Formats: sequence, C-alpha cells, structure tokens
Amino acid sequence: MKLRFISPGSHGIIDYVGSIALIACPFILKLGDSPAIKWVSIGTGLAGIAISILTKYEYSIFKVIPFDLHLAINLAAATAFVAIPFTFDLKGLDAMYFFVNAVIVYLVVALTENRPAE
Repeated sequence: MKLRFISPGSHGIIDYVGSIALIACPFILKLGDSPAIKWVSIGTGLAGIAISILTKYEYSIFKVIPFDLHLAINLAAATAFVAIPFTFDLKGLDAMYFFVNAVIVYLVVALTENRPAE
C-alpha cells in the first residue's frame, strides 16, 4: 500500500475546505472567551485560502508558490496550532480545537505526494 496517497490536486481541495472550516468553526463551536482566539483561526483560514490561490497546483489561480514550500507552510501552521493553546493558556474545547487541527494538518501533509501537479 502506498503511504502517500493524497495527490496535490486532492490536497488543494482539502486546503480550501479546511480553510473555510477554520473560518466557520470558531462561530459554530462558540470558541474562545477572547476574540483573539477566534481571529487566530479566522486569520489562519484566510491565509490558507491565499496560499492555496498562489500554490503551483491544480486548483490555484496564480501558481507562484512551489508545492514543496506550500507543504512546509502547512507544517509551520500545524506547529503553530500545537503552540497556540500553550501561548494563550487555553483549556477544554478551545485547546482541543487547535490540537485536533494540528493533527489533521500533520496527517494531510504526511499523506500527500510531494510532487507538483502535472
């Protein structure tokens, strides 16, 4: 069985869906006593859409960012998601939200073929 089975094109779809979820979920889940927590998630979602629009893969518009750099940015975002609960002293659902997002992003990157879309 092939370990990396998510194509760059499928990764692009996951990026857009995940970015929209990062924008919507803080409101759906009623996250954060502080507005900063909501804006971290919303800002990350908006940045995710911007990076997806600029990446050299199937569903982008401008195709400027190499796919390997895109994956590195995803890893940096996942690492930031791990740090956010400690940085903002989050507990409960707020902390779990960022930890779950980190795990999802790490898994998607780990399972994505790191070749550019043809």
